[in-house]
Amino acid sequence: MNPKKVARGLYAIWYREYKVFIRERSRVFSSIALPILFMVIFGSGIGSIVSLPGTDYQSYIFPGFLVMTVLFSSIFFGAYVVWDKKLDFLKGVLVSPQSRTTIFVGKAFGGVTDSLIEVSVLMLVGIAMGIPLTALSVGISYLILLFFIIGTVSLGLVIGSQMESPQGFGLISSFVVFPMFLLSGALYPLSNLPGWLVVLTRINPATYAVDGLRSIILGSSLFLLIVDLSAIILFSILMITLGTYAFNRMRV
Repeated sequence: MNPKKVARGLYAIWYREYKVFIRERSRVFSSIALPILFMVIFGSGIGSIVSLPGTDYQSYIFPGFLVMTVLFSSIFFGAYVVWDKKLDFLKGVLVSPQSRTTIFVGKAFGGVTDSLIEVSVLMLVGIAMGIPLTALSVGISYLILLFFIIGTVSLGLVIGSQMESPQGFGLISSFVVFPMFLLSGALYPLSNLPGWLVVLTRINPATYAVDGLRSIILGSSLFLLIVDLSAIILFSILMITLGTYAFNRMRV
């Protein structure tokens, strides 16, 4: 296929997803307000009884709530695939000259853009709250988050491509999102956990995103940064591969 036509197709799909996002102000507000609300509640409540060496609890959980924002916005982005099916919009896109792989990549670009906007707002909130962010730590954090967002958006699109109803998507995605967040170490250190829980945290890609961000922002981590990045990049590659396959097999 002509590269220019592919590029135009990618842009058209990305732009549509971006316009849908900025027009849904309630979605933008809720996806940003929820992590901030949780961070304030947990930071003030649990932070009053928890003592961590070298940092306060609110700063400690900030990387976890960056990941929470990504998980909710990226994976739930897959719901738009379900709605596109129900509204027959996806059929119109699929009969275009663009391949299903191009459609998947275009939608993924849209989801990545949406999540990066939300993360950027939360970064600004973090600076206002006194989180120790520097230009270098913000730049490396964006790199970590970018790869993680690519993986989670792809995962959301995989789930959406297999679901026929928004209710079914909501159930499955919630079953994925909440364990990933709760087992990531976002709210508590991962040391001294029971053996079975250690296994679950180690196979959870969100664990490495939280640990990498905590390493960059606070200088405290469980793994080396190269290990965190390698795990996140591997997760992204796996999800992109799975997403491309799922879209090529999708029924509408």
